[in-house]
Amino acid sequence: MVIVEACQLALPNPSLSYPFPPPHITSFLFDPNSLSLALHHSDTSLSLYPSFSPLSLSSFPPPSSLIPAPTSSAAFLHLHHPSSPNPFSVFLTTSPFHGGTSVLLRFFMFNPTRKVCSKLRVRSTHRDLKVDDKRFGVVFAVSHGVSLKLEGGSNVFALYSVSNSKIWVFAVKLVTEFEEVKLMKCAVIDCVFPVFSISIKFGHLILGEENGVRVLPLRSLVKGKTKKDGRVNSRRNVNVGVEKSGSKLHNGLIQGPNGTELVVYPNRHRVHNVEAAEGSLTDELYDGVEGKTGKHTESVKLRTMKFRLGSKECGECFLAFNIEEAKNLEPSKKLEKPPKAISIQALSPSKFLVLDSTGVLHLLSFPSSARGSESPYQMKQLTQKMKVCKFSVLPGAQAVWISDGQYTVHEIVLPDEETSNSETDGKEEVKRAIFTSEKIQDVVLVAIDAILILGQGSMFAYATS
Repeated sequence: MVIVEACQLALPNPSLSYPFPPPHITSFLFDPNSLSLALHHSDTSLSLYPSFSPLSLSSFPPPSSLIPAPTSSAAFLHLHHPSSPNPFSVFLTTSPFHGGTSVLLRFFMFNPTRKVCSKLRVRSTHRDLKVDDKRFGVVFAVSHGVSLKLEGGSNVFALYSVSNSKIWVFAVKLVTEFEEVKLMKCAVIDCVFPVFSISIKFGHLILGEENGVRVLPLRSLVKGKTKKDGRVNSRRNVNVGVEKSGSKLHNGLIQGPNGTELVVYPNRHRVHNVEAAEGSLTDELYDGVEGKTGKHTESVKLRTMKFRLGSKECGECFLAFNIEEAKNLEPSKKLEKPPKAISIQALSPSKFLVLDSTGVLHLLSFPSSARGSESPYQMKQLTQKMKVCKFSVLPGAQAVWISDGQYTVHEIVLPDEETSNSETDGKEEVKRAIFTSEKIQDVVLVAIDAILILGQGSMFAYATS
């Protein structure tokens, strides 16, 4: 017998100082590592709740921190540090600065002992990153533009600018617990086509584009090309050619279709244990970025890595939703109204779920049996019939919670690919469904057996045992 525990929480008024009516909650972010919740308000402000336990609450407590508007994007970031066996959770936000001519990056750390969220001082030596101690942040000297997208991982995060058509990859190092971090810019990616979603998990940077996703190895972006003997190439100039449709830029760099111009820092030392057991980069990557002495100066020259899209040596690859149709097209042509990859979430180090703009879920996998083949990745459409608006997964679990954006949430169980051989096998199974009294805005798994649902005026929590 399955026992279900449920509760309903009325959404809080973020501040009594707001004029009537107060801004409503549009979406939320939950961090399973610190059990912390961030509520997005319609005026772009945010409320932070560390150590949030919805099933033990009768009403929402006052937020630990209120980040005022305007806030353009936000993400959770996990920092590994030798002093702690568990990663530290950091909340990162961006805001337009100086009339939108720059971007303000701010960091907040959740203190599990004090159960509060505190601002972090930021240190950086890059010329285009100016520390602003008054605002507890750093000003990034690039135009904010119409929209920014943040995605956090382990010790690294990615920032995508729609207006600039660029993705910046940063490494973050914890200098002092709950007090200070160091910010290092590792890579700059020029995007030819729009990017609609980003995932930076388990050692991969995955970009959601039209009709598919593009997979880039995160280690190459942060550390550069690794030699066969394990040492990191300090020259940082990997020239393996470009596709015929590529074009040469004025500065001599090579850019392919949806190509990249990667500007990264040289690495002078071998880094041991670069990837943790779950496949994400650990704190030891900083020895590769800064050198073992931990020193970094602006006299270090930027090196450029050039690579061909889909080249085996660099490991970059594009996976289309409709693979057969994509094969018959010229590189310069596009599909008519192709679906866009609007959400990417990690199931495991070798499996990711991708939601396209038509409401279809796709399974992106890195099967070990395909290692060394022309494409080490596979893309498969799931068989579920519901038009999905929102979905949520937890790494290591086979269950996926999906919603059509109306009044129901369904739990589906993905098949075990290792044991499914026939076409009748290998199909998802609907395990259970939840019906709500309010239209669903967002869903997120907080544990393998617990889910949070954001309605129009309430938050619903369900746990099974």
